[in-house]
Amino acid sequence: MSDVRTHSQGTGSTPSRARGWELVKTRDFGFLFAGQTVSQIGDSLNKVALLWFVYDLTGSALKMAVVGLLQTLPPLLFGPLIGVYLDRVRKKPVMIGVDLLRTLMVLLIPVLFAMGALSLDRLYILVFATAIFSTIFGPAMTSAVPLIVPKERLIAANALLQTTTNVGLLVGPAVSGLGIALIGAQNVLYVDAATFFISALCLFPIRVHETIDRLGVARKGLTEGIASDLMAGFRFVFVEQKTVTLLMLTATLYSVGISAFIFLLPVFAKEVLGVGPIQLGWLWSALGVGMVLASLSLTSIAQGNVPWRLRFMSGALAVGGIAVAALGFFDTPVAAGVLIAVIGGSTAMFTPLVWTMLQELTPEHLLGRVFTSFATGGMASSMAGMAGFGWAADHIGPAASLGGISLILLLTAATAWLFSFYKAHPRGLAVSPSGSFTPQPSTAQS
Repeated sequence: MSDVRTHSQGTGSTPSRARGWELVKTRDFGFLFAGQTVSQIGDSLNKVALLWFVYDLTGSALKMAVVGLLQTLPPLLFGPLIGVYLDRVRKKPVMIGVDLLRTLMVLLIPVLFAMGALSLDRLYILVFATAIFSTIFGPAMTSAVPLIVPKERLIAANALLQTTTNVGLLVGPAVSGLGIALIGAQNVLYVDAATFFISALCLFPIRVHETIDRLGVARKGLTEGIASDLMAGFRFVFVEQKTVTLLMLTATLYSVGISAFIFLLPVFAKEVLGVGPIQLGWLWSALGVGMVLASLSLTSIAQGNVPWRLRFMSGALAVGGIAVAALGFFDTPVAAGVLIAVIGGSTAMFTPLVWTMLQELTPEHLLGRVFTSFATGGMASSMAGMAGFGWAADHIGPAASLGGISLILLLTAATAWLFSFYKAHPRGLAVSPSGSFTPQPSTAQS
């Protein structure tokens, strides 16, 4: 692999030809991308295989649902606290350690099952522990990205990482289903454990250029200053940096809408389109194809300033909102598949752009807290969206519920458009580790 990386703070320059997919040829990002591609496919394998394994083991849909609940709780319970500790340590060792721990946790499930020692309680503990480690890994990785690639290539980097997630969603369920049929769900979990191990191996050669106040961390220890560090993070997100606050609000609306759509897609497929599981699989694939293509297209889009990105994001979400509304008027699987691909493409534009803006606007020593806050808010709003529109689908029907989801996405688009005219989007921040935030004089990010 070549190494065309410049320092994330902007020293040096990057060859103009090295854009988009060229990033995967660089040493640091290339290894990160390779590891995440494998890991995301493993995550998708896990989601299907684990739920099938639990249902096959217990015969209880409720006990299967508990697994899903245990996987969603850690970001809500521990997200802000994890962010504080992420800002006190180096990201690379954390990511490697977490991947190795996830390898062990997932591996123990089929091993204990083969030994006849897997009780339901032990299974729940292993699932919950794996979810905690995953809650650590995501913000650690997104915090590390601006320390690996130069700022002018952050959109491309985030879009490529989003592509790994989308490829996992596209490939993982199909491979998992085939694996369950051929070798059994418990043996598919061995494959998932191996993907975490491969991800850890890919992280070892990566160079993350970060600065840690080791003296300050040693002085604080593990517990001292937790409350003040938490407050510094909250103050930055919700008080001091208005652009970050606006991004969080926009992301909350987006999470409500897109989580509700994904949650209701099987209901819509069955009740409105009248299709079975095979056709539903094709609809999921259409969603994944749209997301992959959109993520790849972002790799060639120029950075632009904050207002430009917000307007671009607004336009993409508006297209998605209109497509969701149109979906309620079609009852043929082919037309629905085309619209679902459009929805996937429009919504896939959101996360890379928001990640990029947060990475650029957040000082290094606050990255962990900002991204765990982002993840916690996203999980809470996703659960609200699924619960709210699940209730709506039962009472007014799935087609009418799509109209509500469309309104949420269009409202998100309108919110992003209005926020683009905010006059104080900063170029960056001069931030001291003590938590004093001083915006630089520029009014727009370039």
